[in-house]
Amino acid sequence: MTNLFGPVMIAEFGWTKAHFALIGVVPLATMLVIPFQGRLTDRFGVRVCAAFGVVLLPLTFLALSAMSGNIIHFFAITFLQALIAMLVGTLTYTRAVVEKFDAARGMALSLGMTVSPLAGAIMAPIMGGIIDEHGWRVGYQVMALLTGVGGTLALLLIGKTPPAARYGTSEALESGMAGPPRSAHTDLKILSRQPAFLLIVIGMFFCNFPQVLVGSQLKLVVVDSGAPATLAAWIVSLYATGVIIGRFACGLALDKVPAHWVAIVALGLPSLGFMALASPFDAPWILGGAILLVGLAQGAEADIGAYLISRNFDLGLYSFIFAFVSCSMFVASATGSVVLSQTLAMTDRFDAFLTIAAVMTLLGALAFFLTGRAKPAHPEAHEPAIAPFGPVRVLTGDEV
Repeated sequence: MTNLFGPVMIAEFGWTKAHFALIGVVPLATMLVIPFQGRLTDRFGVRVCAAFGVVLLPLTFLALSAMSGNIIHFFAITFLQALIAMLVGTLTYTRAVVEKFDAARGMALSLGMTVSPLAGAIMAPIMGGIIDEHGWRVGYQVMALLTGVGGTLALLLIGKTPPAARYGTSEALESGMAGPPRSAHTDLKILSRQPAFLLIVIGMFFCNFPQVLVGSQLKLVVVDSGAPATLAAWIVSLYATGVIIGRFACGLALDKVPAHWVAIVALGLPSLGFMALASPFDAPWILGGAILLVGLAQGAEADIGAYLISRNFDLGLYSFIFAFVSCSMFVASATGSVVLSQTLAMTDRFDAFLTIAAVMTLLGALAFFLTGRAKPAHPEAHEPAIAPFGPVRVLTGDEV
């Protein structure tokens, strides 16, 4: 949605594209808080933590709607919004999914993460019309209403979720990755020695380096390529469609194919999209196809990251580990924002950054692929058995 608000706010307040590109740096300031959020989710459960986000997130949209035009105020509110949004994002909600699904965990994660981009695909042209007809302030007020109502429904559908307990057997205890609660510092030391943890964090960094483009600049990129503003809004909606396709395809594949093979394909293809956007070709079908390919990665990397964490580590540490993966994403987004700002200041075009983004995306896909060679940190971690006619249910020790 930020893609739709950006151009009109730049035009009204006289912000430069280079300054607006720095919006990707804002979430970096939340990094010191995110591990504590993950720890709290592991300790108190999904519903308790999400409730705070459901109440506070709509207030940030109302604050944006009342903004005077000072870009510092815009960044400050965006920082607060990024902090609160972690409570109602993948850090929190994917834990509810991985706790309750095993053999079909890939598809469950895919379905659980699909509603947000589906709403984006539907609402992008509608919200674009609202902004054009009634202004960006009304647009932010509509966003406040949507997040408030949607968040309340999510809490009701989740139901009660008990605080998470440590998982694992005596083997897991001996490995140091499960057992009685330890300090966050001790858990982090153990994790930092696990190749799978490092590869997932590195892969997330490379794959999210172009995040500033998809988070706030896509419409500007498409308009820069020669598309009219109305057509650009529809092309941006194709990005959300690509996210949906990527998540469904990735979720299905994760339950049928080793995760590292899914990663190299799903996260490698979008580099072609960045290269197409950097090319001089500006036909609508080329721009639309490029945006679709870029969306595939954004739909896949979150699913693959969550899946790999749940398969390689004790579930009692799931949100804590996901917090550091999120930190890697924020560092990548901030780094990309700085690089984008500099390239725009020098050339006033997106071509150079798009080329860099293509290379970084390929490196991220390779890092995820290498997790297939890393030994799982949790002894009971496994890829679920796959039956010829569908997934099988993995029995617990008592059921056996």
